[in-house]
Amino acid sequence: MIRRDIEPLLKRAASQYPVVTVTGPRQSGKTTLCRKVFPKLGYVSLEAMDTREYARSDPRGFLAEHADGAILDEIQHVPELTSYLQVEVDERPDPGRFVLTGSQNLALTQATSQSLAGRTAMLNLLPPSLGELRRFDDAPEDLLTTLWTGAYPRIHDRGVAADRWLTDYITTYVQRDLRQILSVGDLDAFTTFLRHAASRTAQEVNLSSLGADAGVSHNTARSWLSALEASFLCFRLPAWHRNLRKQLVKAPKLHFLDSGLVCRLLGIQSPDQLRHHPLRGAVFESWVAAEIFKVRTHHGLDPRMFHFRDAKGLEVDVVVEGGEEVFLVECKSGATVAEEFLKPLRRVTELVAGTAEHRALVPRLVFGGETGQRRRDVAVIAWTKMGTVGWDG
Repeated sequence: MIRRDIEPLLKRAASQYPVVTVTGPRQSGKTTLCRKVFPKLGYVSLEAMDTREYARSDPRGFLAEHADGAILDEIQHVPELTSYLQVEVDERPDPGRFVLTGSQNLALTQATSQSLAGRTAMLNLLPPSLGELRRFDDAPEDLLTTLWTGAYPRIHDRGVAADRWLTDYITTYVQRDLRQILSVGDLDAFTTFLRHAASRTAQEVNLSSLGADAGVSHNTARSWLSALEASFLCFRLPAWHRNLRKQLVKAPKLHFLDSGLVCRLLGIQSPDQLRHHPLRGAVFESWVAAEIFKVRTHHGLDPRMFHFRDAKGLEVDVVVEGGEEVFLVECKSGATVAEEFLKPLRRVTELVAGTAEHRALVPRLVFGGETGQRRRDVAVIAWTKMGTVGWDG
């Protein structure tokens, strides 16, 4: 298993809190990470039905068997166990005593926030960033293969065919688990919704349009999209309007977290097909946004990510508010940089520079080429260097 960037943050949290909760999408590597970082802790999976029933029917007896601490995997199956954990760690608040892992959903979030408030650190583990992915021996080297394959670690660690694995992932997790969370009865409608949502990656969210195309109501589309977001399959970037006098479009922008999953939902069968696909640029933009999201999340930072578009159509794909800097990011999947690609960055920089309150502005263009450039006031960053330029500000 590769080293994950979140490891120092995880160890630090375990030295300060009696409970550490690691959430994230299924198959992002949570179990492997926690067993590697905490080899002396016992391990219990609540995925098994008999263990789950034991924990649910006799929580005190279950925890008594693990009085010295344990990794409790897939805790979302028994969220009520957190109430009994509260009593345990209040009586014996040893740092790092329990490590909980679980696929993010509303029940788990509510349970931990209510029962373990002040007692647990909450960390999110996402699929590997590009920098982490390159630690696998056979990681893809070209852009299109990287986008098409995606970043779920089992694909790269086990050498599993990406299209086959992602198809199974959609069937066993997205369609099964999320349907249970949402009590969805119509599999066809939910699958259609997923595909239409994927076709809107890197676009502003219009729930009425999305629902109509998927054959469901506006409210159903809202509920289903929120569940996808809570499960870290996608995320939304709100509009950025930091002290701008100009009228801005306020709709958030949708991005899927894994480009391979998007390609599979769109029916893209190979990297070469992606090369000529009309949504190649959107897939690349979402990949760039997801890379920034992962890097900031795995270093314990609030993503603080937005998009910019005013009423006249002036756009910047991603805006990142760092500590002392604001990164303005344009994304272009081609390997050639045209001067016109830089115009939106320069125009928005001029607009924001004239406001009363702002941080230092750092315009960047991320493109599909292999070698970066410096164009006067804009840094042109090769896709291969996404993880090395720094996004903390």
